[in-house]
Amino acid sequence: MNKDKQFVITINREVGSGGRTVGRLLAERLKVKYYDKALVAGLTKKFGLSIEEIERIKARKKTWWNEFNTYYTVLINSAQAPMEDEVKLTTASMFETEKAILQELAREESCVVAGRSGFLVFRDWPNSLHIFVQASMQHRVDRLIMKRGISKEQALEVIKEMDESRETYIQKYDDTSRYDTRNYQLVLSMDNMTPEAAVEVIMAYISQMNG
Repeated sequence: MNKDKQFVITINREVGSGGRTVGRLLAERLKVKYYDKALVAGLTKKFGLSIEEIERIKARKKTWWNEFNTYYTVLINSAQAPMEDEVKLTTASMFETEKAILQELAREESCVVAGRSGFLVFRDWPNSLHIFVQASMQHRVDRLIMKRGISKEQALEVIKEMDESRETYIQKYDDTSRYDTRNYQLVLSMDNMTPEAAVEVIMAYISQMNG
């Protein structure tokens, strides 16, 4: 990946690993936009998007970017994203909608995307880097207890449910596993590593790629 050209970095992560924080800090370091599932869901709800609606908006290119960029700024800077009426979409429709949104945004400018399907959405994207952030079970449990204020038993249940859900989601759309390291150029273990240190490792890796 050449950081001096338009790029996309995807961050897939295990819940409780701190991968979302790594993605956000990396985007700040690179001075690019950061997108995750919560943001895309917010955009979908805000604009009532479907594949057909996205194509219609894209036909008015200026409107697409201005509206989305404005809403992105509001969402990122607010303590709680404004909630709109839920958009009733099938799982397959939601995947295709999220994919279309992310790819259109990535065409506009460089970005970091954190989410369970990022490496699929941008698998063949030019000038991209795919990263997987993982951690030991103890690290994940401890982080969830600290971040969410829940018990160890609750943290273990969250991890089990999210791991299964994310793996099932991926396998609906591709014959692969999110744990298959061949889907990534870089895999990081967060044990004994802060998110800030992880960003330094990623930046060093990018520098080597550009060297």
